[in-house]
Amino acid sequence: MFRRRSKDEQAATPTLTAEPVDQRRGPQAPKGRPTPKRNEAQTQRRQRATVPTDRKAATKQAREARRVEMAKQREALASGDERYLPVRDKGPVRKLCRNYVDTRYHVAELFLPLAVVILVLSMFPSMNVKDISLLLWLLLIVLIVAQSVFTAFRLKKVLRERFPNDNLRGAVAYALMRTLQMRRMRLPKPQVKRGEQI
Repeated sequence: MFRRRSKDEQAATPTLTAEPVDQRRGPQAPKGRPTPKRNEAQTQRRQRATVPTDRKAATKQAREARRVEMAKQREALASGDERYLPVRDKGPVRKLCRNYVDTRYHVAELFLPLAVVILVLSMFPSMNVKDISLLLWLLLIVLIVAQSVFTAFRLKKVLRERFPNDNLRGAVAYALMRTLQMRRMRLPKPQVKRGEQI
């Protein structure tokens, strides 16, 4: 137990050595980043210290942060502030799509009010009124489809001219969905007037 090991046993067992110095840089070489100023380091320490260790407190803090972020997004949707818009509405491509739709009249934006009128007409007992409501449905759908095809064709052309190297995927569908909303209910709020050049 307390005997001395032979030289063979000593050679067989690995010896513990200090960690090797990084070969990429010497012990006195710079670390590759500037040393932070004292106030920056203190701010970072304080931020680390404010992270709660309690699960309930962490959930509450995350919920509060999410609520503040959603409030900023709602405000941005009303004002058009690009910084806080949701990802779906961000970028110059989406802004051009919104402005393109907002400067024109669309039959599709009258879909909801006209649908209510047609629905009321179809409830009348008279067959003539029911026939008229059916024809109005057909006419409304044909007009919406025709104008949507025309808008998609024109918008694609404008987008290709202005953003030849950008990803335009989903931009036309985004614009067509906006045409289905009444102008005053659109979010983000329209930033241009009807007939205005964009």
